[in-house]
Amino acid sequence: MSKRLVEGSEAIADAAIAAGCRFFAGYPMTPFTEVLENFAKKLPAVGGVCVNAESELEAVGMAWGALATGARAATGSTGQGLSLMQESFSEITLAELPLVAFNMARGQGDYFQSTRGGGHGDYRHIVLAPMDITEAVELTQLAFHLADVWRNPVLVQGDYLLAHTAEAVDVAPIDFGPVAPKDWAADGTMSGTGQSRIISPLGIGKRNTPGPGMEAHMQAVADKLARIAAGEARAETGFVDDAEHLVVAFGTPAKFVRYAVRVLRERGLRVGYVRPITLWPFPTEAVAEAATGKRSVLVFEINAGQMVDDVRLAVLGAAPVSSIGGISTDSSGFGVGALLDVEVIAGRIENAVGVAA
Repeated sequence: MSKRLVEGSEAIADAAIAAGCRFFAGYPMTPFTEVLENFAKKLPAVGGVCVNAESELEAVGMAWGALATGARAATGSTGQGLSLMQESFSEITLAELPLVAFNMARGQGDYFQSTRGGGHGDYRHIVLAPMDITEAVELTQLAFHLADVWRNPVLVQGDYLLAHTAEAVDVAPIDFGPVAPKDWAADGTMSGTGQSRIISPLGIGKRNTPGPGMEAHMQAVADKLARIAAGEARAETGFVDDAEHLVVAFGTPAKFVRYAVRVLRERGLRVGYVRPITLWPFPTEAVAEAATGKRSVLVFEINAGQMVDDVRLAVLGAAPVSSIGGISTDSSGFGVGALLDVEVIAGRIENAVGVAA
């Protein structure tokens, strides 16, 4: 397949379908709406199903049902819609179902929601934060792979720019390697055998196939999350070896930051960057290593300061950490405000490190 110019919403749907997604349910909410529309247009052609649900509550419930049969299934919304899904997210995670969810956010104010969650119990989602459409095509397919490998939900953290800008991309299937057979799926094949299956977040089973019980099941999930945290952190770094100052940023704003860093280096300022690709597990070791010996660590995010907490935990006082981002929106509240300007970002970096204007 050759490259073609596509909007991010379409590329994400194409990538999910290339990864084997055959069921999608969602409720329209800008800037997520076009993702849903593209799934609705494209899934029937490959034998899949897309449902425009009555609300986000029904959408996540439908995805839960599809996942329980062993299908690769997904849902999504903006952060506001995902707020309604939090109870189901926690139950789906504790039931060990491989959900993929898309957050086409209205800025970066959903960092806490995405990395901490608003549901109940000991649960976490793997969170992937692409910086552009090309990376979103790869990370969308990786999301389905990781969800199956770990039997744990994966959230793709996007935004208005990712959904509504266009790039020339080649959406071809990516082989990430084998995954275990879904011998846990309640697909009807075991009916009448005495070995039929049940999907539950409570560790229960049926008479002939008893579960481990609630405490043992929840402990097993917690142990699995620890293994995910140890093995799945991802980050990109640049210019850190000789840098005196470090900037940490994620998602589409990180691409602006990366360019601003290059501009500042041409002006003689020794600055580097770290871009967390996984927001959970947070790339603590990569940030800590990059921060070693630096005079300052600056965190740029389009919110009042959220990821900065994780950066401070990673740095552990080895260098001063400060926030140089902030709330910045257009008139629609979509996070595409004045801060997304390379010279503005460069100016904030210079001001933070004491460079005279």
